[in-house]
Amino acid sequence: MWWILVVVAAAVVLGYWLVIRPHRYWLKKGVKQGTPGFIFGMNLGMLFQKKSYAEIAEMVYNVCPNNRYFGTYQFFQATLQLKDPDLIKQITVKNFDHFVDHRTLLPEDIDPLWSKNLFALSGNKWREMRTTLSPAFTSSKMKYMFTLISQSGQQFVNYFVQKDENLITVEIKDTFTRFASDVIANTAFGVQCDSLRDRENEFYMMGKEATDFSGLKVFRLIGYFLIPNVFKFFNLTLFPKEVGQFFNNLVKSNIQSREKHGIVRPDLIHLLLEARRNGFKHEDIEPFHDEGFATVEESEIHKNPKNPKPEITDQDITAQAALFFFAGFDSVSILMCFMCHELAVNPDVQKKLIQEVDDTVEACQGKLTYEALLGMKYMDMVVCESLRKWPNPVSVDRICTKPYTIEPKYLDEEPVHLEKNDIVWLPIFGLHRDPQYYPEPERFDPERFKDENKAKIKPYTYLPFGSGPRNCIGSRFALLETKTLFFYILSHFEIVPVEKTQIPLVLSKKQFNLTAENGFWLGFQRRSK
Repeated sequence: MWWILVVVAAAVVLGYWLVIRPHRYWLKKGVKQGTPGFIFGMNLGMLFQKKSYAEIAEMVYNVCPNNRYFGTYQFFQATLQLKDPDLIKQITVKNFDHFVDHRTLLPEDIDPLWSKNLFALSGNKWREMRTTLSPAFTSSKMKYMFTLISQSGQQFVNYFVQKDENLITVEIKDTFTRFASDVIANTAFGVQCDSLRDRENEFYMMGKEATDFSGLKVFRLIGYFLIPNVFKFFNLTLFPKEVGQFFNNLVKSNIQSREKHGIVRPDLIHLLLEARRNGFKHEDIEPFHDEGFATVEESEIHKNPKNPKPEITDQDITAQAALFFFAGFDSVSILMCFMCHELAVNPDVQKKLIQEVDDTVEACQGKLTYEALLGMKYMDMVVCESLRKWPNPVSVDRICTKPYTIEPKYLDEEPVHLEKNDIVWLPIFGLHRDPQYYPEPERFDPERFKDENKAKIKPYTYLPFGSGPRNCIGSRFALLETKTLFFYILSHFEIVPVEKTQIPLVLSKKQFNLTAENGFWLGFQRRSK
């Protein structure tokens, strides 16, 4: 009989050690926390498809409404949510050297297509690659790529203009990912595609496969959080192996062809090859372009000429180009989808934007220029509000790379001693939906970003592209691509609700990414001029 008691006692101790104890991490540090779900922490609703990831993030954000920070858990992983804008600035900018990295999903030798890209790199490898890449995303380089983006925009809208229909019903998520795929193929890989006409071209199909984490495939993503060593043992990659082989072969043959024939194109591979040969030089003085309120500025740490020049391999070029593709394929197309939906259900906003489009068409005599596009103030306001209401990503993390203490600011706070590998979270979706920063947050109101209102936006409460030196390097490109496409669409069409349009829009609980439950169904109605 005694052995049964021993087994029960051992099971209780083991259960506490494995299940209960991890969820007391923040309490031991004197940090308030919500009540974590058994084993799954905050992820239970998403795992069983009861709530979307964005809804969970917003719900968690509101758990401790009057705190600058609080503890939460992703499965057993303790995560500190940062809610106070001043604290976010302190950690992501002022004390950035303590929080340089993102959480590492995969060992480098498992999936180099992921682990060698800029987002996944850490420490000095990240600094070196960011320093190398950042000159490729300056205003002057965006102007360099604008011609290719504009060509893709015209190709996109001509497909619909040539249809003999007054009202064209479109599932725009599929449609915009095809446009994004064509843009990235053109501007990053030097490959020309027309995915609206050639609907199963290999470039588009590989991108669709690589970015699909719907249904049971979300367990592949969750698996890297829960049991990374198991995935390593079985040599399981984040992306299907055929996707990695496709991009590796594509970039390798592309580089060989360019070097053999002396081909020069205004695209990312050319810029990376230039960096490999000569190193990038940062432009000390660039022509001033007001690229929009959402654009993030490059940190001075990336402009330090003393930073060592890394060796850039073909694999490095492939990984950066693939990251550019994955981000553009999904993140940018999601921005376009939500902006399109908001224009359809807010016709007064769309009317004002169409007027600005028409004025711009007249001013540049029918041929869109880079400068004319950036001069469209109301376009920028609409894009900024779309990013405010529907930010993607919903949140971003930072890893504590060396011990750090959050000093108390109020009487009920204690010093919080963060240890190496502790995780902090920037709850972007929650900040953007917080009524103390954005009154009536559910209302789509581009006037929030009017010139005289921008100064009222509290710094570090608007983070659509992250914060600090580790912000999104591609913000200029994403904004330029989005504005270009909507310029061409609204030059010819109004965007209108159709019978299948979901109003109000409901977020999908089956997708990890931010998207609509039943798709984004809208109509392109031909304008009468």
